[in-house]
Amino acid sequence: MTYYILISFCLIILLAYIFDITSKYSKLPGVLLLIITGMAIHYVADYYQLQLLPIKGILPFMGTLGLILIVLEASLDLSLSREKTRLIVSSLSSAIVLFLIFVVLFTGMLFYIFHYDVRTSLVNIIPIAIISSAVAIPSAISLADPEREFVIYESSLSDIVGILTFNYFLFSSGSMELGILRFLWDITITIILSVLFSSALAVMLHKINHHVKHVVIMTAVVLIYALAYLMRLPSLVVVLIFGLVMNNNNLFKNSYSIKLIDFKEFNDEVCSFKSIVAELTFIVRSFFFVLFGFYINVSDLLNLNNLIVALIFTSVIFILRALFLKAVLRMPLKPLFYFAPRGLITILLFLYIPGAMLLPFMNAGVVTQVIFITILMMAFGNLIFQRVDQLTVPKSRQCQTVCAKEKDPSGSDV
Repeated sequence: MTYYILISFCLIILLAYIFDITSKYSKLPGVLLLIITGMAIHYVADYYQLQLLPIKGILPFMGTLGLILIVLEASLDLSLSREKTRLIVSSLSSAIVLFLIFVVLFTGMLFYIFHYDVRTSLVNIIPIAIISSAVAIPSAISLADPEREFVIYESSLSDIVGILTFNYFLFSSGSMELGILRFLWDITITIILSVLFSSALAVMLHKINHHVKHVVIMTAVVLIYALAYLMRLPSLVVVLIFGLVMNNNNLFKNSYSIKLIDFKEFNDEVCSFKSIVAELTFIVRSFFFVLFGFYINVSDLLNLNNLIVALIFTSVIFILRALFLKAVLRMPLKPLFYFAPRGLITILLFLYIPGAMLLPFMNAGVVTQVIFITILMMAFGNLIFQRVDQLTVPKSRQCQTVCAKEKDPSGSDV
């Protein structure tokens, strides 16, 4: 049995790798193919009556670990500079405003028309409002730098805002006003502690001489994330700030830090750290989506009533997105209009909704259909949008660019 499990693990990783490579040409996101693979495995397991591990119990663990690694990988690829102020503000406003409008719109509908209470409505709607960085970021690799970074910032912040809001309404008690004040206080404290924590880990990465150090640093990040989550703090902020501190270490250059850190050598370490994070993220993300595909009930997926609900959700998602990009941000719709996929976070938060709070129309079928439709929209956008590979920085050159910053102080992008 051990060797069958080992073979299965290897085959899934190889399949995920093949899907990732062929997605450049087929325009189908590897995530979609991984979900379909999981569904196929479920069908085969049922047909031959095979006894497998309890998938539903593994999903939250894999999803949480995948979330940490995906946000870490994304933040390690973000550079901060004055030239990017407009891009950052635009992407952050898109993530927050579109999230809030979608949530308020459907919560109001559920409250005034269907008479569900506000808290229950919010907990059910928030997962659908979140853009999935796990799906959007890998699919944006062929975009030009400004669009690609817009997708990274927007999807990462959407994850963070969505999770923080979901946790607040799921676990909060007492008055709304005091809850919001505590929420803002928690974020402020978390940001300050995250900068200090990240700086300490960065120095550790630079100073540790033992051959095992990257795994130790990642373990420390996951540990702090888990502890912060148990303390009801915005734990994902810790991961985001750690990645930003690591990748934008040039902002911390001063007479004192130069004596303590050799920045050229440190950027070499950051390059190695990025590579390890990227490969671990690939493995965890691949297994998560295969497991989710296995968890899906095909009858729910094909249910016409579910499809109507899913189409209502997705129609509003893209209508709001088109209006905001065109009317508010004054940006062209192509290709960013198509990059609003739902995925890992939507699944993860849906699994956390208590059975007593789950609304009748919210089930795995609706969630899966929303994910499928938004991913297919993104695939369609990739298909019709002219590739701009010549404008992007290939992954293989990103680390070289990081290290080159020491030689060329004027370079600000990674």
